[in-house]
Amino acid sequence: MNGMNPVIIRIRGTQRDEAGETNTIESMAVGRHSVKNGKHYVLYEDAMLHEQQSVSTVLKFSDEEMTLLRKGAMKQEMRFRPGAATVNRYRTPYGDLAMTIRTHRLDVSYGLLEGFIEAEYDIAIDDQHQSTNTLRIEIANDKKKKEG
Repeated sequence: MNGMNPVIIRIRGTQRDEAGETNTIESMAVGRHSVKNGKHYVLYEDAMLHEQQSVSTVLKFSDEEMTLLRKGAMKQEMRFRPGAATVNRYRTPYGDLAMTIRTHRLDVSYGLLEGFIEAEYDIAIDDQHQSTNTLRIEIANDKKKKEG
């Protein structure tokens, strides 16, 4: 299964800040999924992140970890490993920030054509705790599209 399969991606992210305020963002995109060397890759354009242009997004995941890569108006890499803290760079037009992701839980359930990823994690920027987060990504086979 090394070809690119059309998929629909549904993302729901919830952030709770230090004051206890909760913010939930939901988005949907059409993308492509493939498997290479035992790792899953999902590629899509995320129009919700930046008002003027979409952001190219790549999810790379296995049962043990997930990496989220974004390029475009912003450049970001987020690595999720259960029980670990990873330091990532977050590039904005205003400068770079050091972002630490402390992953508490990562569940990956993926079959032949579809599945989901759930993560619970904390974000700190420049060593200052920003938020506690949950993320759910559902990936479904896009039966309406055929790669040709």
